[in-house]
Amino acid sequence: MKTNSASTANDIGNTQDHPQTQKLEEKSRPYKRSISRRSFFNELAGIQDSEVPGGSGNPAYHDALAVLDEDMDQYIHDNTEDEITHHQFLNAYLASKGMPTVNLGPFRTLHGSTATGSSGKLRLTNLTKLTLDTSWWTRYRDPNHNPDLDPTFVFPQAVPSLHVGRHTAIPRTNADTTNANFLQAIANTAGFHFATVEQGGNSLYPSLAQRATHEEVIRILISIGPTETMHFQTWQDKAGNAPPLTATDPVTGVSVTFPNLDVSNPLLKKNLIMPEPCPFLSRSLPPCSIIRPTKTEGAAMGALRFLTAMGLFFGQSQAFFAFMIQLAQAADAA
Repeated sequence: MKTNSASTANDIGNTQDHPQTQKLEEKSRPYKRSISRRSFFNELAGIQDSEVPGGSGNPAYHDALAVLDEDMDQYIHDNTEDEITHHQFLNAYLASKGMPTVNLGPFRTLHGSTATGSSGKLRLTNLTKLTLDTSWWTRYRDPNHNPDLDPTFVFPQAVPSLHVGRHTAIPRTNADTTNANFLQAIANTAGFHFATVEQGGNSLYPSLAQRATHEEVIRILISIGPTETMHFQTWQDKAGNAPPLTATDPVTGVSVTFPNLDVSNPLLKKNLIMPEPCPFLSRSLPPCSIIRPTKTEGAAMGALRFLTAMGLFFGQSQAFFAFMIQLAQAADAA
């Protein structure tokens, strides 16, 4: 996973304003690490059932997301269920091999939404202060560049204003649901957030698979990884349906403009959701339709920097970042 951030391992925790909390009592050191991202979105806009319990739904937010696709609630539910099973399987697999499991429970300290439908549980991630890098949109449509071969090339943003300031992808309070235009902007932000996160997993699994030597670990990585690709393509397709609009956050004053992506420009055209063939391994070889990037060096730390720059961990403790850096560095050293 690539990011334009130049942050180092020491920088990651320094972007937060909160003091250091007490360290984890238990730290584990398995040879490969992975954690799941449990979506808060299902509480507000998905399908609440025995498979993905929690929350009671927010009708206004649900309907705003349905503008992107009438089946968004089902997709949100299924994506959430998938990530839960990944988390549960990976920890169970580690335990079956006599390895310590990964527990991020002590870091669920962030307050989420108080809007109707929220369970009110403390969170691991922050979905209200996001800065989204939407350059993946043009990266997958560009036939001439590959970030693995062109690491300094800057792919244009699909939604430039999402890459400036901090934006919320969920209604923070019921007040955020009273203005239809702003609520749609929140839903649009969520649509691009889904794809932005999943394109990262789309690259991370094949990047890490190149480091694995244990047959079962390779099998796990190449079996779970393609589900991330399925998530990414689904969310990319739905993000393209975000209605064009401009809105200003009444709390922060940050403005966002979602452009019309139903255009002829092939770098932006919304229905071009299949990876455009591009240079791969060497420019002496013919173009190939591929996942990109997939370079393995520093892949896990790159992923952590990317998610941190996104604002997903805004407000987390220094202890959290120290633990996450430990996990990422262990994965990159494997």
